[in-house]
Formats: sequence, C-alpha cells, structure tokens
Amino acid sequence: MDEEARRLGIAVGMTVTRARSLAPDLDVVDADPEGDLEGLRRLALWAGKRYSPIVAPDPSDGLWIDITGCAHLFEGEVPLLKDMMRRVSGSGLACQVAVADTPGCAHAVARFVPSGRPNIIEPGATRAALSIMPVSALRIEPGAASELRRMGFERIEQLIAAPRAPLAKRFGRQLYKRLDQALGQVPEPIDPIYRASLPRVRRSLLEPIGTADAIAQVIADLCTDLARLLLRAGTGARRLDLHFERVDGARLAVRVGTASPSRDVRHLAKLLSQKIETIDPGMGIEAMALVASLTQPMAAAQVGSVLAGEDRGPDLTAIVDALANRFGARSLYRSAPRASSMPEREVGHVAPLSSAGGAGWADDLPRPARMLVPPEPVDVMAMLPDHPPAMFVWRGRRHRIAQADGPERLHGEWWREGGHEADTPYAVRDYFQVETSSGARYWLFRMGDGEQASTGPMRWFIHGAFA
Repeated sequence: MDEEARRLGIAVGMTVTRARSLAPDLDVVDADPEGDLEGLRRLALWAGKRYSPIVAPDPSDGLWIDITGCAHLFEGEVPLLKDMMRRVSGSGLACQVAVADTPGCAHAVARFVPSGRPNIIEPGATRAALSIMPVSALRIEPGAASELRRMGFERIEQLIAAPRAPLAKRFGRQLYKRLDQALGQVPEPIDPIYRASLPRVRRSLLEPIGTADAIAQVIADLCTDLARLLLRAGTGARRLDLHFERVDGARLAVRVGTASPSRDVRHLAKLLSQKIETIDPGMGIEAMALVASLTQPMAAAQVGSVLAGEDRGPDLTAIVDALANRFGARSLYRSAPRASSMPEREVGHVAPLSSAGGAGWADDLPRPARMLVPPEPVDVMAMLPDHPPAMFVWRGRRHRIAQADGPERLHGEWWREGGHEADTPYAVRDYFQVETSSGARYWLFRMGDGEQASTGPMRWFIHGAFA
C-alpha cells in the first residue's frame, strides 16, 4: 500500500467496488503471490549483500534485517537506513523502515507507524513503544485480534497488564509467545537466506562451546572445509559471513572482507578469529556456519619455494585485510589521479590494492603536496591583470613574495551543470606558484581573469603548500 493509495482512502481488504468509488480510473490486476514471494526473495538477497549477513524474507511484504555490528560500516544506523530507503524507493517500491531491540517491535513500528522516514526505537524503549500499539501489531491471527478488541483490549499495554492464565487458556500459547518475542523475553531467531550457489559449510557441535580457543578451532575447521569448495570452483573469497547458533535459539553473525580473492586457510581464519571478542556466546554455541557471500575467480598460483631462494616480499593483502576489517573498509584507501581540470577533483580515493587507472598528473604542471579543502581566502597586493602577488596575508600573518611563477589559467568543466559544482564556484582561476622571503612555497589563485567582472569577483585564495 503506497502513499498515493492511502491518500485516496484505499485500504487493504477493501472491495474493488468500494475502491473504484474512490478512484474511478483504478486499474485492477490479479494478484500473483508466487511472483511477489520471488521478488521479495530477490530483494532479501540484495539486502544480504549490501547491509547485513542476516537477512530473511517476511512474507508477504517485508524483510527481516539484523544490522547488529553492521551500522558502523555506514557511519551509523541513520545513514544506513537512509541509504536503504533511497535505494529501495529509487527502484519504484514504497517502503517503511524501523529499527528496534527486537524483531517483533521493529515489525510493529514499521507497519503501524507510517512516517516516510526511518523510525528508530532507542535501546531500552521497546516496552514503551509497544504499549501504545494496537493488539493486531503482535502478528496474531486477525480473528484473535478482533476478539481481543471486543473484550476491550485495544492496546498492547492493556494486554501486558492483564492476567495471563485466562487469556492464554482462551487464545492459546501463540498470543503470549508473540508478546514475549516482541518484548525480548523470548528469542526470535532470523533464519538467513542465501543463494543456492554460494559456497557454505556448517558444523554442528557435540557439546555447546563458549571459550575463545574453542571457537577459534571451529573457525579453522570451517575455513579448511570452505577452502576445498573454493578450490574446486576455481574461486576465492572476497567476503565471508560467519554464523553462530546459540543454544537459546539466538543467531549471531560477523562479516569480514578481503582486498583480493583468497582461499588461504590461515589468512581467512585469522581474519575471522579477530571478531571472536564481538560475539556473546550466551549459554553456549551449538552450531557454526561459514558462507562465502562474495567470490571472484581465482587462478591457481605457484607458491614460492624457500629452497629456490624466491623472495615473495611483504604480504600486503594480509595487512590491508587486517586493517580494513578492524577500522572499516571505507577508512582504508589510496589516492589516485582522476581526469579533471579542477585541482580539488584531480585526486580520488580507490581501493588499496586496485590497479592504477589511465589518468595521470602532468609533470610540467606540479601540484602542492598539501591541498586545502576548501581554499582559504587571503588578502593580496598584486597588479591586474597578469602580475603575480607581491605580498599576501593569510591567517593574520604577512608573507612577502620573493619570486613567483604564473599565471596558470583553469576554467570550469563545461560538462558539469553551470560549468562547476555548487560547492566550488570558481569557473575561472589564475594560479601562481609563489615563494616567500622565508623560503616557503604556496599555491595561490585569483577568482576571475583580472579583466572581466563576469568571470569572478577578483578575490584571492590559497589552495595549497608545496613541500
């Protein structure tokens, strides 16, 4: 049910005749439950690749997504949820998103608090949020919800305060099971969905384990089993999801990534073992599963022999993987040249081990080792239109210029809207490399060509400093 339908007054369960009285030009299409379920499954697989290793369909119109331990990859829950809503809405689907301590609470808020923006129930506020919800928000049978309303139970807070025995006898165990799950008193595990083609291995344990050493041993065994599958398929893992099944029914998961395809058992086991401290084993872990949720083709490689005297050099992949999984993949990158006529856009961030692109920096047009973003305004004494500065004041300090080189004129990029971006409105710039009497070297530019006022206000800025 989208916003347009709600605005017209159309509701789920309404007859076609009634709906057409509200919207005469309404088109009616036969429902396709199987097709809808398949579409929901594809959406869950997409969300599992991007947001969390634990994702499952919630038929007929929802997804379960456990974002525990994943929000920091998007710099917080709010950016993650906004990214999710933007991408889902951009695909033509209407969506409501809610985050809470329990799946039941998130389910109720997402469906009964339509707001058009992410709804986040703060930790510890689950009971308060559920109290004001209607009893139908507990995912009970419609008949049971109607009967409870006839008995005077409109909101969940009334159900919480009522004696349990009479209602449990009348409505069965399902009513209070759903209530306890929503309140977090009974676990509600999410059974994640995977593509059938994904390499995955699982080990059920004879006895529950909870120590770091025991968990690390099972991780090593799982990595050995998975490496055999990857070798047989001729692929290497780029992302691994390790799932823990606790004796109380709860499911936990951790995710690690690699900078390049790998099936090195020791390397993969080390990456996963670093996440053990983030796992709460509870009363014990009874099963563990390892899934290679992202793989890439990997050719066979000849390992260098010590007897042959080969020096393999430092293992950069292992270092990159360890840092990226500790501090986040977005925190690790290297700078690379990009094709642009504007200095602030000539440098981009790429993956640490990615190959160099086709762009490069011109040797005859050196750029400062340190760039100021954004450029800072300075007061300059200079003759127009083409003379270099004789003196400038920056951050309250006067600098006399001993020699200068320039100008180098740069124009805005015509293929961008207006020839430039809104945050860098410098369409015409004249740059000068200057050296002060103290020996410091700076990069200054003037907005405008020094003659036509339409090209800029003739103000000066410092854009960087040379080493």
